[in-house]
Amino acid sequence: MKFNLQARHAPSALRVLCLAAISAVSGTAVARAALDPVLITGTRFADEADAQPIGISVITAEQIRRGGYTTINEAVMRQLGVAGRLDLNGGGEYALDLRGFGSTSDNNMAIVVDGIRISEGDLGGTRLAGIPIETVERIEVLRGSSAVLYGEGATAGAIVITTKAGRGVARADQAQVYAAGGTQGRRELRGAATVNAGDFSFDLAAQRRLADNHRDNFASAVSGVSLAAQWQLDQLRVVARHAADSLATGLPGALSTAQYAADPSQASSLTDHGRIDARRSTLTAEYKGGDWELAFDLGTRHKELRSINGGFPFDYDVDASTAGVRARHVGRIASLRNQLRFGIDHARWERDVLPTGLPDVQRNRGIYVKDELTLANGSSLSAGLRREQVDKDANTFAGPASVSDGINAWEIGAVHPVTAQTQVYARWGTSFRLPNADELSNAGLRPQTSRDLELGTRWRGSDSRFEARIYRSRLSDEIGFDGATFQNVNFERTRRAGLEFEASHVLNASVDLRAAGALRRSRFDAGANAGRDIPLAARRNASVGASWQFLPQHHLGADLVYTGTQFPTAANSCRMEAATTLDLRYAWRLPKLELSLAMANAADRQYTTQAFGCAAGQVTAIYPEPGRAVLASARMSF
Repeated sequence: MKFNLQARHAPSALRVLCLAAISAVSGTAVARAALDPVLITGTRFADEADAQPIGISVITAEQIRRGGYTTINEAVMRQLGVAGRLDLNGGGEYALDLRGFGSTSDNNMAIVVDGIRISEGDLGGTRLAGIPIETVERIEVLRGSSAVLYGEGATAGAIVITTKAGRGVARADQAQVYAAGGTQGRRELRGAATVNAGDFSFDLAAQRRLADNHRDNFASAVSGVSLAAQWQLDQLRVVARHAADSLATGLPGALSTAQYAADPSQASSLTDHGRIDARRSTLTAEYKGGDWELAFDLGTRHKELRSINGGFPFDYDVDASTAGVRARHVGRIASLRNQLRFGIDHARWERDVLPTGLPDVQRNRGIYVKDELTLANGSSLSAGLRREQVDKDANTFAGPASVSDGINAWEIGAVHPVTAQTQVYARWGTSFRLPNADELSNAGLRPQTSRDLELGTRWRGSDSRFEARIYRSRLSDEIGFDGATFQNVNFERTRRAGLEFEASHVLNASVDLRAAGALRRSRFDAGANAGRDIPLAARRNASVGASWQFLPQHHLGADLVYTGTQFPTAANSCRMEAATTLDLRYAWRLPKLELSLAMANAADRQYTTQAFGCAAGQVTAIYPEPGRAVLASARMSF
């Protein structure tokens, strides 16, 4: 099936979605009470998700535990059907791609932990698998431009992670220990605890994960620790956190077409290896008084990478700092509820490439304001504006390079309740990014800008949810890698367009069902590659899941994940085939103990999500995905 969503089809497609949802409500569920509101923090203050003119998906700690997910990446891919590409390192890391940006996906979305952005300023990617999964309270995926609130490089959206300490609610003393072992040399130990002492609470979590993994020279060792201290009074909350994680891994390299066909577990290099050590410290203070909420965020990060890649060393250190002040006022304009939020962000990112020690430096200074007005009929109108000054300096092989610009992002949106359970929404705005430290090796690159449109509908019943949205982003001067010239360039015109949906249904007291997916097209609209797909951007992605309590205390879960075809190069001269994988998990849940047995890729499907070349019409430079893997685990709660 070919997919080619044009912008001119948007209004009719939205009408079909709305009519389908309204019909479902009137035919089966109009008399049912809606589910409890879903609260989110990705808007930089706690809000109801249904009040926002944007597609928002939420994964809770309970869903993570029930699914047996061991990393944030795994939870997002299997729960929401988000495309992921296997990282070149071990340790369970995947590059998440919200809206088909391929190899630059990380530079086109914001990664936020407890309100503080941790996105990197190069092409190295933001590592999420090192965050102890036991610390995660919820994962919010905001699809579509988040530039007004988060600034540069948020065209595709944002992934917002809230830890249990960051949630800001009272919790009972508790502790848990998790141990697991399985095939491919997998061994894992995790622990977490919360201790309360009057107005103070303390959270501690740690993990250690060892694996031989599915290829030669791909063994990895992951460790991480997280500490948080919280002081909370009626109106004031202060949280201090520190986290550290490390990854040691072999680097097996890419395989040729013949090597992949003969033995996908082999390595093209038996000596390359790498190590990443990172630590983060943050301080957050929040005050609530009357109609006002005020917050101050401060964060520092340090990362060290040491590696031998292709037989040559590649080492660097990264130091980053962020500071921000944000405020929200909820009041009235005449008889209408009005919510005004504004803030100032400052960030500095510096990378020292060794042994030269010459720094690459990035500075971002932004100010934003967003207002939301709720009308008497329940509709809401919103508008936001951000002004950001971006300055970047890099030391490249050709000498020093720099870029500096003051740039704006804006958005307007509306949400309208059609019935008590059904809403429609629309949003239009702009977003931007400038070349990062690696891309500055090619001088004269212009800022990338995008005009972003999204239309959607959502329905909430007593035991069901459904949401669908269509989107289009028209990009000018998109920054990417040109495989023909081996340079980072500004493409003439590119486009992202698609349809996304999510649905969940509680069939009965024993069975839960869910599904999520996307039909999308990421393409060049002009230039030598006009009409072709953006490399490494799958046209279709989907996830279907089920949870069945077939006996008291006995649970069976299944995740079926589909990854569509994609092209490794802009020439589209060869194709990476689609793949469907099945993950199964059985759990025996007692009051204090859970025993489980999980099988990933149960059908032992051989496929790849990461490849970089074509030769004689065949995919080459391949990084294979893992085959079947079995994991047995035990979790004890205290």
